[in-house]
Amino acid sequence: MNDFIRVIPDFPKPGISFKDITPLIANGEAFLNVSKQIAQLSRECDYIAGIEARGFIFASSACALTEKGFIPIRKSGKLPGRTISTTYDLEYGSATLEIHTDIIKQGSKVLLVDDVLATGGTAIAATKLLKAAGLLPIGLIFLLDIPELSGRARIAEALPGLKTEVILAQ
Repeated sequence: MNDFIRVIPDFPKPGISFKDITPLIANGEAFLNVSKQIAQLSRECDYIAGIEARGFIFASSACALTEKGFIPIRKSGKLPGRTISTTYDLEYGSATLEIHTDIIKQGSKVLLVDDVLATGGTAIAATKLLKAAGLLPIGLIFLLDIPELSGRARIAEALPGLKTEVILAQ
């Protein structure tokens, strides 16, 4: 499955090695296989959340396979209605995420899905946002991990006891 991931050096800026998932999602069999793996890990949740933008792809496909609802965690200013937000640091800047506060029943169990675990900052911010919305994060799933950036360790420190899974281990 790792054969479907391209590494694009110096994107989006010099020094960053971008993990391109486009070949994987362009291959129907590979995409279905990954989606099924995520779906298998989502048995205990009520909803699956995805982080904009590439996390939407995998979270949505797992939702379709499991008939669970999808929670979008979006960039600032993209959601209508009542939202809460959080700003956090990235490995190459900062970003703001938002979530609706008036759609999902408080106390619902949520599995959070994203494409790449880098420094862990986005996942930590999104998990804290879920908690602030009154939801119960039960785990994190990533397609890929970049171990040298120590994201898993940062998540373990910031969110002790939260299960973290990587589908395509390197």
